[in-house]
Amino acid sequence: MDLDEAKEFKERCTQCAAVSWGLTDEGKYYCTSCHNVTERSKEVVNTGAIPNTKIQAINRGLKRKRKLEKGWDWYVCEGFQHILYQQAEALKTLGVGPELKNEVLHNFWKRYLQKSKQAYCKNPVYTSKRKAPVLEDNPSHSDWDSEPELLSDFSCPSFVESGAESQPDVHTQKPFPIIKASQSETASICSGSVDGVEYSLRKEKGIVKMTVPRTLAFCCLALLWQRETITLSDLLRFVEEDHIPYINAFQHFPEEMKLYGRDKGIFAIESWPNYEDIYKKMIEIATFLDLPRFPDITEDCYLHPNMLCLKYLMEVNLPDEMHNLTCQVVKMTGIGEVDFLTFDPIAKMAKTAKYDVQAVAVIVVVLKLLFLLDDNLEWSLSNIAEKYNEKNKEDKPWFDFRKWYQVMKKSLDEKKQKWEETRAKYLWKSEKPLYHSSIDKSVVCKRREMVVNLQKQFSTLVDSTPTIGKKSPSSFQFNWTEEDPDRTCFHGHSLQGVLTKKGQSLTTKNSLYWLSTQKFCRSYCKHVTTYEESNFSLSYQFIINLFSFLLRIKTSFLHEEVSLIEKRLFKTKYSKTKKKSSRSRKCDPWISNDVTRTLVRNTKSQALLPTCHFRTRCGAQKAVIQ
Repeated sequence: MDLDEAKEFKERCTQCAAVSWGLTDEGKYYCTSCHNVTERSKEVVNTGAIPNTKIQAINRGLKRKRKLEKGWDWYVCEGFQHILYQQAEALKTLGVGPELKNEVLHNFWKRYLQKSKQAYCKNPVYTSKRKAPVLEDNPSHSDWDSEPELLSDFSCPSFVESGAESQPDVHTQKPFPIIKASQSETASICSGSVDGVEYSLRKEKGIVKMTVPRTLAFCCLALLWQRETITLSDLLRFVEEDHIPYINAFQHFPEEMKLYGRDKGIFAIESWPNYEDIYKKMIEIATFLDLPRFPDITEDCYLHPNMLCLKYLMEVNLPDEMHNLTCQVVKMTGIGEVDFLTFDPIAKMAKTAKYDVQAVAVIVVVLKLLFLLDDNLEWSLSNIAEKYNEKNKEDKPWFDFRKWYQVMKKSLDEKKQKWEETRAKYLWKSEKPLYHSSIDKSVVCKRREMVVNLQKQFSTLVDSTPTIGKKSPSSFQFNWTEEDPDRTCFHGHSLQGVLTKKGQSLTTKNSLYWLSTQKFCRSYCKHVTTYEESNFSLSYQFIINLFSFLLRIKTSFLHEEVSLIEKRLFKTKYSKTKKKSSRSRKCDPWISNDVTRTLVRNTKSQALLPTCHFRTRCGAQKAVIQ
């Protein structure tokens, strides 16, 4: 046994993780701490050095440490680039054009690296012992890995750089060459990445740090720039259905990119993305990057309210005739104008329309115009429609709100139950285990293997049916056909039961309307209005819950958008109400007075929408607003 000759063997013991080796008489390495003998043996050059031995077999000797065991030197921004690449590829399989990855997302990411001073600038933020190869003026580096590259030789004419510091290196064609680690360079002890520790501690004012949720914001900005047929709610739903990498996205990293320690806190996600959060991050990133005005959203674009209203009317099984009313509401409120819909990050008040939420809010307003949704009028109109349909079975059926409610309630409950079961069964642990340090690797891998085996045994005992793979992606969550007898399709039903003819025009039989919010919070308040279900009718609660589930958003978020649509639709009435309330008792400026509801009476009807007189009802008191 010779301890000096075993010093060149630097691997950790699989039993105790120590690095203290000796040689047995047979030439094999053994751990001096726990006496574990490995299968590795020392290559013998001179057999004369070992007395009384006889060569029985030729051993391959000690192998050089493989590249996979050592890993590459890589930076945190390279990890986010891999995630963006995988997400762009997933969007491509969903039908998005290749320009989104090769051109738009390419330029957004390149601009972010430049603005955050990680690349394409004179003084990049790197504290590694070696200079980051991305900054070298040598585009012919032989070790560049081409597969995960998002940045190609494309320059977008819309991006006009300004300032000497913002000028990119025109000779550098690809931003993130993956450099294989040399024998003298080792990864950080506290992280697999070179800059993992520093990145997690970096707090520089004015710099937007990249996170996994912000990768979805990048994708959504690219989709908006391309005016693709995927809204933010669709994107988040595809993430839930595992069509777009997000949870455990680091599993797609190359094996050479070792990830542990501080990297776990950077790339590991343990919650689903939130609509409001991603929406705010979109505006934050677009403002940080100083992006120019996005392409115009015109009437022929999918993101226009008229198009989205038609889509969601089909989704929730409402009559096609309602689309005419939604178009009129869009026109009267001005939310269909190009300037209102087009995102301009460099504007004074940078904000983009919540296209899907806005379209759904318009449908809710139209339903209130037709049925009032006060738990009284909608059921009276349903009785009229039911009697007509029984007497005139051969004619076009009238829309029956009660029957529609029953069908949608059943379908919604089934969808919610499946959705909750899927979330409950979701495996948050990744197939690629994470560990805090390389010392813990063997223990974590063994634990993960044991957990997988237990899960297989438990699933076999609980349910013998094979696991169904993830369903194919679809823009619709509900499907309605005329052939299904259990689920009535209301698309072709008529609205004659809720409309009445006056002269040459049609008007709604309902002559009243109540506003979702009478008084809005001040501009410096965190919210526009508040929503408490107990203050509203059950039918209105059902409508709000239905569309909120459809978009995976909070009910208060949708209620706020409905209130904003009503504010634009009845803006003159809101101003009168404001003057009247200033003369009477003062309301709390921080809390919206949702209990007070304003009723609207039709005097004339023009294009199916009422021109209204307001009558305010607050408890037992009534006051006419002139």
